[in-house]
Amino acid sequence: MKQARIPTESEFKRILAVIADKPHAARNRMAMMFSHLAGMRVGEIALLTWADVVAATGKPRDRILLRGEITKSGEARTVFVGDKLRKELDRYLQTAKAPADVATAFLRSQRGKGFSPNTMCQLFCRLYAAAGLDDATSHSGRRAFITTLAHSGVSAKVIMTLAGHKHLSTTQRYIEVNDEMLKAAANLL
Repeated sequence: MKQARIPTESEFKRILAVIADKPHAARNRMAMMFSHLAGMRVGEIALLTWADVVAATGKPRDRILLRGEITKSGEARTVFVGDKLRKELDRYLQTAKAPADVATAFLRSQRGKGFSPNTMCQLFCRLYAAAGLDDATSHSGRRAFITTLAHSGVSAKVIMTLAGHKHLSTTQRYIEVNDEMLKAAANLL
């Protein structure tokens, strides 16, 4: 089975530019950032609640606890909010209206309701296609997250834990290797 395409840096900028020119830009950008900067699956992004992401103070949480009922494995896991994701959350919270009920979906459709995992998947596919990346899928951001960490020298065990994988072999399938990386590795000797 063919792996989801990982956007290059310039392609990712193009995706963000396309998002900026479309309705619901803030919401769509935030969804994309959860994928690319936290490695979250679209089903996890779709089912996040306001309480999962935002503390009672109105500020983004340092860690997002993904409840077992929204993860693929059925087991809870923690998403650590890095500096880039925190900036994106701060940016989003400047425009998003806090709901009265913190159990409300964090990212809502134009009808004001939460997304299903399927509709969130469709949204990602439409955004990638609009940016000219027809072979990118809802898993592209997750693959980019894992690959970037691997190429930055982060330990495989840490990446596996952040991704919520039980087996290292699963994590390894996400990591993309190209000729530049192979040449750099050969030059280490």
